[in-house]
Amino acid sequence: MKNLLKFLLFVGLLSAAISALYDYRLKNGGLSLVARATPEKYTLASTPSIEAKEVATLDALSRERRALISSVVPAVVSIRTSKKVPMRRQHMDPFEFFYRNSRQFRNPQEQAKVQASLGSGVIVSTEGHIITNNHVVDQVDEIEIQLHDGRMLQARLVGADALVDLAVLKVDEPGVKPLKFGDSDAVQAGDFVLAVGNPFGFEETVTDGIISSKGRPNRVDGFGDFLQTNAAINPGNSGGPLINLRGEVIGINTAIISRSGGSQGIGFAIPSNSVKSALESLLKQGRIIRGYLGIQMRTLPGGQTDQDTDGIVVEDVVPGSPAAEAQIQPGDIIRKFDGREVKSFPALRSMVSQVELNKKVQLEIVRAGKPMTVSTEIKEQPIDYQTARVAPRQQRQPLLPPGPQTQPSRPDPNEPLEDDLQDNDTPLAGIEVGELTPELAQRLDIPPGVKGVVVTNADESSGELRKGDVIEEVNQQPVASVADYRKLASSLDPTGAHVLSVCRGRTRSFVVLRALR
Repeated sequence: MKNLLKFLLFVGLLSAAISALYDYRLKNGGLSLVARATPEKYTLASTPSIEAKEVATLDALSRERRALISSVVPAVVSIRTSKKVPMRRQHMDPFEFFYRNSRQFRNPQEQAKVQASLGSGVIVSTEGHIITNNHVVDQVDEIEIQLHDGRMLQARLVGADALVDLAVLKVDEPGVKPLKFGDSDAVQAGDFVLAVGNPFGFEETVTDGIISSKGRPNRVDGFGDFLQTNAAINPGNSGGPLINLRGEVIGINTAIISRSGGSQGIGFAIPSNSVKSALESLLKQGRIIRGYLGIQMRTLPGGQTDQDTDGIVVEDVVPGSPAAEAQIQPGDIIRKFDGREVKSFPALRSMVSQVELNKKVQLEIVRAGKPMTVSTEIKEQPIDYQTARVAPRQQRQPLLPPGPQTQPSRPDPNEPLEDDLQDNDTPLAGIEVGELTPELAQRLDIPPGVKGVVVTNADESSGELRKGDVIEEVNQQPVASVADYRKLASSLDPTGAHVLSVCRGRTRSFVVLRALR
């Protein structure tokens, strides 16, 4: 009891001392509760640093850009999806030990959790059809659309195609204002563009830039080729439109090259002409109809023949294809397709993909130095075309340019490939991969249909690659297994840069790796 009284006395004395010190500093200026300093004098600028008439053109440009953006943004929507996935139990339910049917008493919320993701889309019809990327809405349970005015609407999936990476949604809302498709064939490098979308959940974000290049090979399909832009595109922009200065959709943003996971000035969009063809196929046929010519080819630079224009050299012809029916032969040079000049393999691929099925087209070719004209009908690409096509001499893909396919010599054919990766100085040397099993794909939330290998370990030389990333392609070459990956890795240039197509969850992007020096 005496100790308690002593403690209370000590606390009281200490409190009195602190109070006295506080009062002393307050009275002698050491502590002030109210600012008593003399107000600072200040004078704000009253005139701009430059007269408005001296920047009248820039001021007019700013007003025009505001008008353009205000006319476009209402047609761009934010897409929010959700998917229920089973929760993994961390402990055994004691009731299950005694009762087999005990699960009926458990909270259903303990059985599943909801994963949400964000994306973008653009209204393209007065009936409420919306274009977005397939990977935004693939294998989800619920799709919600947020309109410009903030309203949330349920959307239904009309159709989708994983190869083109496009999906069509629909909302039943009268009065929506669609955007018009522009002509992506008329787009040129240097054209000013706007990217509108929902990056990182920030709705109606607008970024600007130019068309950096066109005709970039896309990921897996010959249906069209990408437009490259330096307009900032980030996760969440997927499915949003790329807009020209007339407010027309000239592309659908779909992928980026990045070592950080964010925009680094290299983004890709599916050209609007390919998007429009895919949209009409999905709405009319319920699927995308792919026309094909049935040849394997390489680009012929101008000046290598008696003519000065570019062309395509035919290397192989698929039996039974439209090209075979036209009696096109290996060595023929295709100069024009349906009256349009063929300057490169991407141009011809795009022309073929946009032709109506069963349409009679003429091809102007050069055979043995003599110009000829042949005709054929463009047919729908067979379902098994990719697996049943003719085996080329250089193992090239149809409608793709040639590339070095040589493999490094081996002192011992039975030597394990792992040794190659350990001794190789390429950026892939620091990456360890494993097979992508269906169970692992579900655990990593990888969309169905994605093929590749899973990164199991990556050191600092591997850039922004992370454990759990799925490598789908290396330098545009598909990777279906660990054996494919090792074969590609062993043939890479140790001093070059290499582009990896990567799927991380439901986000797809490109990662560029360079050899460390």
